[in-house]
Amino acid sequence: MHVGLVGTGRIGALHARSLKGSPLVTRLTVVDADQERAAGVARAVGAEQAESPQALIAYGLDALVIAAATPAHAELIHMAADASVAVFCEKPIALDLVATDAVIEHVRQAGIFVQIGFQRRFDAGYRAARDAVQSGALGDVHVVRLATHDPAPPPEAYVTASGGIWRDLAIHDFDIGAWVLGRRVTEVYADGEANSPLFARHDDVDAACALLRFEGGILGLVSATRNDPRGYDVRMELFGLLDSVAVGWDDRTPLRSLEPSGQPHSVPGYEDFLHRFEPAYRAELHAFLEAVNDGAESPSPVTDARQALAVALAADRSLKEHRPVQVEEVG
Repeated sequence: MHVGLVGTGRIGALHARSLKGSPLVTRLTVVDADQERAAGVARAVGAEQAESPQALIAYGLDALVIAAATPAHAELIHMAADASVAVFCEKPIALDLVATDAVIEHVRQAGIFVQIGFQRRFDAGYRAARDAVQSGALGDVHVVRLATHDPAPPPEAYVTASGGIWRDLAIHDFDIGAWVLGRRVTEVYADGEANSPLFARHDDVDAACALLRFEGGILGLVSATRNDPRGYDVRMELFGLLDSVAVGWDDRTPLRSLEPSGQPHSVPGYEDFLHRFEPAYRAELHAFLEAVNDGAESPSPVTDARQALAVALAADRSLKEHRPVQVEEVG
């Protein structure tokens, strides 16, 4: 396949290496608003470089990978749909439901394959958790705990365009919770605090918690923070009547036990999302290429991305209005 890549930042550079190493990719062409950055990645992996996304599409692609900034996602998917090109796009499709629904309808009419980048679906631990739920090994699950804690705040330019902590950070937890349990979130009660002026300036928070209610009455607890002195902490805990399990609990989990019998970790905690999830990022892109090549269904479809966004929007409304919010209220 001839694959195009839009965006050559940290995640885009990883995708470039994964694509170039795939036996399914015979030609890779990259583009970025920063031409020098794109040129550097192209040289590093042995790819070609295009002048613009429009020029990239005009080259004649079999698939497009979108790793550009969030505000560009919807326009690029529309462009690919017009050209009948399969798409992999980092989350989210857009920051609001109107733009998201326009993309979903265009994708439906064009009949193209689209996979949205929720990489935790391809992490070995989360996949094992989903299998445990589906097999009944946990028994009836009553409570799930989810955590995503960044080691340090992102740059202010990123915060400005991110859509806030729910749509940028916790949206991964909203997606993976529903995917592992096989049940949608129906209600959110959220709260948060801006401990740093950086986030207050943008009507955002850097520490947040949410209580989720899933279909069937399962309760979920989400914590999301932009500061963790011990590293990048992403975990999921499931409490069933037959068993209780955790994902993201290993020697690199950035937590320190205060129990007398607790043993200190021998290695540092995870540095960032790439350090924690690089195998999952590679696996999701491989799954994308295989699905496009085989004509299979998307393992992370646009409709699931819409549902995660709706939960994030409900959390945002709950935080602002200090009340539980039904997800159906926001769409």
